Amino acid sequence: MSEPIKIDIWSDIACPWCYIGKRNLESGIAALGDDAPAVEIEYHSFELSPDTPVDFEGDEVDFLANHKGMPRDQVQQMLERVTGVAAGAGLDYDFGSLQHTNTVKAHELLHFAKTQGKQLELKERLLSAYFVEGRHVGRVDDLIALAEEIGLDGAAARAALESGEFTSAVRADQQQAREYGINGVPFFVIEGKYGVSGAQPPEAFAQMLTQVATENAGATA
Repeated sequence: MSEPIKIDIWSDIACPWCYIGKRNLESGIAALGDDAPAVEIEYHSFELSPDTPVDFEGDEVDFLANHKGMPRDQVQQMLERVTGVAAGAGLDYDFGSLQHTNTVKAHELLHFAKTQGKQLELKERLLSAYFVEGRHVGRVDDLIALAEEIGLDGAAARAALESGEFTSAVRADQQQAREYGINGVPFFVIEGKYGVSGAQPPEAFAQMLTQVATENAGATA
């Protein structure tokens, strides 16, 4: 058996294209069927808006209009377009109920989950909670509830968040992103040498993974 293809993904929970990119990657792998190579996926922290307060007053239109300086009607059109793209990936976005927040604690929780072998499950839970269910993903109590839903120990997760145990790991991910020149997410690094930016369509991921698997097979032949 060949080694799994390593896929490192920089993303933010508050990034709509990151969830779409995640689903497209999964769909690309699934489309390969029995020919799909084994993969090992690891998520890394990236904050799109680190200055966002935990309890932001206003909705997503308010945030983007202020943050990007765009007219509200233009923001609304943009969100409708993203919602349509998400639907094509099988995701039911609800920007009307979304609670914008700071995501640093969610990133810390993802690092904790990685130590428990549940990072992928938590990443999916956080993205669904944020974009589909209108759950708050910035406060410790809300994050613990989501962690417990996927089987993580709530007390241990709370201790990790309240102590800031994984803050340095979040910052290390962000520093690595700067060193790679990553200034937008999602960003996929395959086998430490191929960079793929943005929520590419499933077939693009399938093609890339097939190419890398062929290269790896040739290198070990």
